[in-house]
Amino acid sequence: MAQASAGTLRQVGASPPVRVSLSRERALVRAAQRGDAAALEALFRAHWPAAYRAAWFIVRDDQAAEDIAQEAFLAAVAALDRFDRRRPLAPWLRTIVARRAIDAVRARSLRREVGDEALAMAAHEDPPDPGDLSGALAGLPEPQRVVVVLRHVLGLTPGEIAALLELPRGTVNSRLRRGLDALESWAREAR
Repeated sequence: MAQASAGTLRQVGASPPVRVSLSRERALVRAAQRGDAAALEALFRAHWPAAYRAAWFIVRDDQAAEDIAQEAFLAAVAALDRFDRRRPLAPWLRTIVARRAIDAVRARSLRREVGDEALAMAAHEDPPDPGDLSGALAGLPEPQRVVVVLRHVLGLTPGEIAALLELPRGTVNSRLRRGLDALESWAREAR
């Protein structure tokens, strides 16, 4: 099995993303399971942008999102020998990223931490641009933002989200509906 470190992942993450077909991805997973570092690097390049973006939409903090995405990749590498390579890698990796990001949000709220962006806003710097979708997402209350991101950015089903967040499915559906209603209202105003 290929070994990876956070430093290696950070260097690879600076490279442009690489698109791979499902058959190529399966071949890369097989090679990475045999210890091929180049295959692991190719998988990382292919999936880093989506992993980072998913983490950022949940935690809304650049450094935390980078750390979470790297930790998720390291966890995936450590468990790659148990991965069923007949399945696509992206959903499995997204679930690892989402779980780690949600854990980070929960821990931060328990410690009452605020991210750098919140501190910048408190210092009267410009808040996220509400005129773009990421700004609209950032403006949603955290419970709504998290379920919208998990459903529509990461592609998890409401049942998967309910299990991941340890919430009743009805609660997930109502938060999702309220979040989507708010985004729809934002879209009407943006026109």
